[in-house]
Amino acid sequence: MRPRALEWSVENCTIGRAMAILGERWTLVVLREVFNGIFRFDDMRERTGIPRQVLTNRLGVLVDNGILRRVPYREPGARVRDEYRLTEKGFDLYPLLVAVREWGDRYLADPGGPPLETVHRGCGAAVHAALVCDAGHGRVPPRDVLPQPGPGAIRRTKADKSPTMT
Repeated sequence: MRPRALEWSVENCTIGRAMAILGERWTLVVLREVFNGIFRFDDMRERTGIPRQVLTNRLGVLVDNGILRRVPYREPGARVRDEYRLTEKGFDLYPLLVAVREWGDRYLADPGGPPLETVHRGCGAAVHAALVCDAGHGRVPPRDVLPQPGPGAIRRTKADKSPTMT
């Protein structure tokens, strides 16, 4: 039996569109640094070892897509430079980074445990990424989530040769 998803086009897939922005190897590392309070280019380079041109390109893509914004600063006696700060669009990516970190903690952490925790600023308790049902059923296990066509879905025709959702 053919998967039902093959009936629908992915030409307007928002996952594909997001990955066009976020899918490069260093992008989430740059976002990790900004979420961890590292805002300056030289500090990011020193901490991550990202090649200068790669970091320049990644920051440019994130600024051009409204995820980061440039904020000028000047050290005494130096030229004006930019810090990179999250926009609201950028802050909306934090659950994604928390989910990636949790996956890494579960499958890739050293024997001593994860190197970072995310905690609630107000009380210090751990914070987690979760799938939550809008109807009030609370947390939903991934196996209980069903992808289905949304209001912007485009049904493929027999003549349509565009890629399909996998």
